[in-house]
Amino acid sequence: MRIFSGIQPTGELHIGNYFGAIKQWVGLQKDHECIFSIVDLHAMTIPFKPEQMRKSVLDAAITYMALGIDPSKCIIFVQSDVSEHTELAWILNTMTPIGELERMTQFKDKAKIFRKNINAGLLTYPVLQAADILLYQTDLVPIGADQKQHVELTRTIARKFNHLFGETFKEPEALIPKTGGKIMGLNAPTKKMSKSLGQENYIGIFDSPEEIKRKIKKAVTDSGKKIESLEEKPAIANLIDIYSLFAEKNQKDTEKEFEGKGYGEFKESLANLISQKLRPFQERKNELEKNPEKVIQILKEGAKKAKTIAKETMSRVKEKTGISL
Repeated sequence: MRIFSGIQPTGELHIGNYFGAIKQWVGLQKDHECIFSIVDLHAMTIPFKPEQMRKSVLDAAITYMALGIDPSKCIIFVQSDVSEHTELAWILNTMTPIGELERMTQFKDKAKIFRKNINAGLLTYPVLQAADILLYQTDLVPIGADQKQHVELTRTIARKFNHLFGETFKEPEALIPKTGGKIMGLNAPTKKMSKSLGQENYIGIFDSPEEIKRKIKKAVTDSGKKIESLEEKPAIANLIDIYSLFAEKNQKDTEKEFEGKGYGEFKESLANLISQKLRPFQERKNELEKNPEKVIQILKEGAKKAKTIAKETMSRVKEKTGISL
């Protein structure tokens, strides 16, 4: 099975990102052919600074490799290093109705945020995303539930192309994680953990032990003292979920471990556990940052491998559409 996923160069990641997506990717690369692209072209659809873009792309590569993406087991590369992405995107643009793109939830949301920068790229973002996926004859696309609409559009575009020009693309399936996808905010336990909700809402993958302890200590809790996961107690239930994910046990076992203990003791244990589990990622990141040239070389080698697959697909596309002599 071939798997493709795009990595946004958007800065700091939090534990919700890790359990909701990255941990699954690390597991998938053991048994499947995985292709991971740092999608810098997608990042250009919102305001950016060139010097920050370069840094963000390198930081993203370092971060994901630190978290377990292994170049010896998968292909990792920068999207703009493989020109076939934009070449295929243009062809797919010519057969994608504007109405389909205007209905996309992400376009509507971003159009509200960036009212003064509603550019064509923001509108056609899902077509480039479809090109990213279809270019590699992808079987599975690991995503969060909020991205399902984009994969459905990709499938629609693939079907339309195949109908018009003959069988060319696979119709990829969305792979949505069954666990770890709903870590909630520390100070807003009814909302998904997010950087946009402020520093106190999330635990960053590279937060220091002191910062982790401070955030967990300030995390909201419910009335009472019992460590139990109940629907009517979303705050403590969320902390139990986080502990269980890091400890790799179920919620019932976590409740049993802290039976008869209070919130204070539980929070201290949780902060210590998170710090202990994140330390190897942080140490690996520090090592990679000492040798950025090696990381860049890995990305260039990954681009060569990706381009070999991409060129084969584009050759077929050109032949099918009659733009190849």
